[in-house]
Amino acid sequence: MPFAETQKQLADHLRNPQYNSAPEGVEDRRLQIYRDLVFNNIEGFISSGFPILRSLYEEQDWLELVRDFIVTHRADSPYFLEISAEFVQYLNEEREMRSTDPGFMQELAHYEWVELALDVSEEQLPPANLADDLLLQTLQVSPLAWALSYQYPVHLLGPDYRPDHPAEEPTFLIVYRNRQDQVEFMASNAVTVRLLNILSGADNLSGRGALLQLAEEIAHPDPQQLLVVGHDLLKMLQSHSIIL
Repeated sequence: MPFAETQKQLADHLRNPQYNSAPEGVEDRRLQIYRDLVFNNIEGFISSGFPILRSLYEEQDWLELVRDFIVTHRADSPYFLEISAEFVQYLNEEREMRSTDPGFMQELAHYEWVELALDVSEEQLPPANLADDLLLQTLQVSPLAWALSYQYPVHLLGPDYRPDHPAEEPTFLIVYRNRQDQVEFMASNAVTVRLLNILSGADNLSGRGALLQLAEEIAHPDPQQLLVVGHDLLKMLQSHSIIL
């Protein structure tokens, strides 16, 4: 058998030894070492990257989930740090939901992945802007701050809180890495998330300009009052290095 075919047969066997035979002439004791290495390394990385999701499964159900990921998903990246992103893609696009899967599985996995993605991001924050009047300053959103919305309260989920249905209102969160390189999250609301989106989508926009655009969008009855409240909001966001 040509080497490439032997290599593929071995890879297929390591992915799914129950249904794919190993190349002939290889001692099973040696194969078992590689079978364990492939599965245990991937399972360990996923378990450490998604600890809350892992806590919601019985041992055998979790191992079957990881095995299905290994068998069915074809990763685009060979790097271990990308396994978490590949796992989220698998859950969103390839996983056939089973009775053991919570309905919020995809959202919880995404939320846990965001924490890892921000933790390992190579983006760096520029020097702090210490201006007092943020209404006059050109502002931008930190590249290490993500404004997110979910149907489930993903930051509250766990073994003791497993809702069967989405909440009546979306959950808005800002997940960010601060200047101490710690990943934090902040419960937010639709208006604040929209303000961040306005700042993200515009160049050279001042705090005042962003707030007035927001006031127009939400038909605020008193834009000047929104400027007062909004300035305090901008200062709070700046103190967390969410806006720069």
